[in-house]
Amino acid sequence: MRILLCVLCLLFLFPSCKTPEARKPVNIKSGSFIDESINRNKQLAAKQESRIQKIIDQDTTNSYITSEGGFWYFYNIKDTLSKRTPEFGDIVNFNYNVKDLNGKVIYTQEELDTITYYIDKEELFLGLREGLKLMKAGETVTFLFPSYQAYGYYGDDNKIGTNIPLKTTVTLNKITKESTTEN
Repeated sequence: MRILLCVLCLLFLFPSCKTPEARKPVNIKSGSFIDESINRNKQLAAKQESRIQKIIDQDTTNSYITSEGGFWYFYNIKDTLSKRTPEFGDIVNFNYNVKDLNGKVIYTQEELDTITYYIDKEELFLGLREGLKLMKAGETVTFLFPSYQAYGYYGDDNKIGTNIPLKTTVTLNKITKESTTEN
């Protein structure tokens, strides 16, 4: 009787020990989400660039330059004698402020204080990082950055929200070569 019970138990348990079949991966043949995201970003960039172009067109006082990086700028104070701009690893000392495109102050120069930055070796938002490389010591430049050159989708987790284009005035006080203390 005992043997019969064991055999019956094995008969019931054995089929339930079958290993599960692996599921086949789900193939998504459409990149619709990515395509939609790309289209949204292109539309956002076009809208911001159009808004910046209107500001430039209405400003008859300043001569704007279009950067290769996709932002615009003009010189408040320009050094026409020096040729030295910061290079990788150079230490720059600068001050700046941050405004929205309507001119509303987000961060004052006093709030941000004087910044010491190693070119391309530390974190700084993309547009400012590239803008500093265009400047010479003693120059003051005003930059207009679309959001993709500023803080983008994430903002700065403080005062700058999602997809906010910025106007920033920067004064480059000093450039120091990485390996020396010469200017």
